[in-house]
Amino acid sequence: MRKIIFKSFILGFVICSLLFTSCTTNIDVSSNSNTHVVIDHSGNAVEVPNEISRVVVTDIYPIVSVLSIFFDSAEKIVGMAPPSMVAAKNSLLSELYPDLLNAKTDFINGGNVNIEELLKLEPDVVFYPASSPNEGELLKNAGIPALAISVNKWNYDAIETLNNWLNLMGDVFNINNKAEIAKKYSDKVYSDVQNRVKNLSNEEKRKAFFLFQYSDTNIMTSGKNFFGQWWAESIGCLNVAEELEKDNSVSVNMEQIYVWNPDLIFITNFNNSYPEDLYNNTVGNYNWSEIDAVKNNECYKMPLGMYRTYTPGIDTPITLYYLAKCAYPELFSDININEEVRKYYREVFNINLTETQVNKIFNPNRAAGVGFSDGK
Repeated sequence: MRKIIFKSFILGFVICSLLFTSCTTNIDVSSNSNTHVVIDHSGNAVEVPNEISRVVVTDIYPIVSVLSIFFDSAEKIVGMAPPSMVAAKNSLLSELYPDLLNAKTDFINGGNVNIEELLKLEPDVVFYPASSPNEGELLKNAGIPALAISVNKWNYDAIETLNNWLNLMGDVFNINNKAEIAKKYSDKVYSDVQNRVKNLSNEEKRKAFFLFQYSDTNIMTSGKNFFGQWWAESIGCLNVAEELEKDNSVSVNMEQIYVWNPDLIFITNFNNSYPEDLYNNTVGNYNWSEIDAVKNNECYKMPLGMYRTYTPGIDTPITLYYLAKCAYPELFSDININEEVRKYYREVFNINLTETQVNKIFNPNRAAGVGFSDGK
């Protein structure tokens, strides 16, 4: 009987321990009080330092900008992928945090990480895409604390994805409440937009097309399984390319766009085109003149604050208001988008944007799209 009771006690203790562990995302299981354990988006338990001074981000481009809310400078970010640097140089990110321009980019080429060069950066922690487990294994074998970050785990829901990025980074750095401020703001904006568009009938909903990448040889958009679908649904529109079920971006031709005939075209900063390029047919041999969005001058360049806003990022809530106001100006007539972005940056970054900086967000530099137009 004693043996049975003792075995039951041990079994109960083990079960309780497992339950406790499974419900905890930030666990200090190390005897070294200078570290703590974080569970990343691939379910890996990663031991990271409590004090982090050097951060590297590989080929998960928006993360550099999201990290900005945790620090008052960017000196901790010592390495990033070249496309992240292009965005930084052509956005407010490098203007507000000029130390970022000192980060190295030559440790990565086309998504291929050179471990020897990365080690020279002496990172305390590295963020890499959850879709590249081999990269994670390479980093782990090199003795680098590496955390997987997912882009599509939350079905391309930009706000839910951003909130989960912030949760993970909050576990890693645990230094301020800016993540909570950003999440609260995002949730508030999303709820407000949903309340305003919820009564639109299918007949009233406008048809939107997202021009993701664009060159004289290629037009890429978002089908059902990419961020364009979420943006369209979130602002009460119909994604004209919803019938395309390929994951991530997909190539289309002008004949298909003629059939869809969108009311609105949103141009991302993953290409360097502007609405006037569609109005004047300045790219390739495409003729956009028969599309309603072009006829009615309803083509819009997406904003660029800290990063290209088509993906999740710290500017997601502002972009949501901007796109919704473009689609349904009468429903959002009380929203002053310039004042909204000033308020947001004050609350999250403790920064008072100048008029020039606000204009820069809504009139992004063409150069921010360099390197993406051909679907690379």
